[in-house]
Amino acid sequence: MSITTSQQIARYYEQFNAIDVTFTKEVIKATLLYPKQVYLKCLGYQWSCIVYSTSMIGARVLVNLHSTLNETVRKANNLVSLRFSFLQRDKADPLTFFVASKITGFTPYGPKKPDFSFVSLQYTQRPPDGLIEILGELLEANVNSQKRSEDRIAVTADSMRKIGLTSKEATVLIQGVPRRCILRDLSFSGAKVVIFGIAQFIVNRDAVLRLELEEPANILEIEGKIVRFEPVEGRSDIAAFAIQFTETAVPMDYKLRVNTYLKTFRVKPAEETSHE
Repeated sequence: MSITTSQQIARYYEQFNAIDVTFTKEVIKATLLYPKQVYLKCLGYQWSCIVYSTSMIGARVLVNLHSTLNETVRKANNLVSLRFSFLQRDKADPLTFFVASKITGFTPYGPKKPDFSFVSLQYTQRPPDGLIEILGELLEANVNSQKRSEDRIAVTADSMRKIGLTSKEATVLIQGVPRRCILRDLSFSGAKVVIFGIAQFIVNRDAVLRLELEEPANILEIEGKIVRFEPVEGRSDIAAFAIQFTETAVPMDYKLRVNTYLKTFRVKPAEETSHE
């Protein structure tokens, strides 16, 4: 996570507290949720659970409702704690915390898993800042991916380090054929890359940009389309190509990294440098 002030934490809570975040595989990967260390705790007992979704005021978790849990929860008047655990890119130990909660309902999972139920939880107090920060950054990145979609980041040694790129070199698959490229700039909505090749055979083609990341080591693939090109002076065999990302295909991890950079550093105004 980035360094977040108490004022930003308060703003996240005020702006986003009731918005649910569903923990899809992509969101788990982006937030570094550590599912093996997530559980419900009550009267000294603990039960593994799967976080289906959470906001800053409540959650839904999937739990095996065996008799021990039911009996213990009844004794505690439905008061439990939900333990979260998130890996940290810059630290060996995960970030863990408990959120005091009250069970407000049970919904059967379905005939395929008759012993499992969704358990609805209402947080009985404001959750720890760690959860507010993680959810707030995620939700803010989604908002800014619309509001600041065309703000572009020049790919330099500094921006690469802060975003987590391993190299200015990347790979772009054009109609499924991989080509090496050099990254010039990035935004929520697209990228500009330098590619060897004749422009007329590349423009208006489907493309997938592969970015190599560090901390943790990972390859992000972003689908899109090459929408235009700019010639490189004195060279007929290379050009700078603009890739417009498919909006629904932009990974959450990418949005988080771009948003963190845009919040901290001045970038070129969108009206000067549109990918369109």
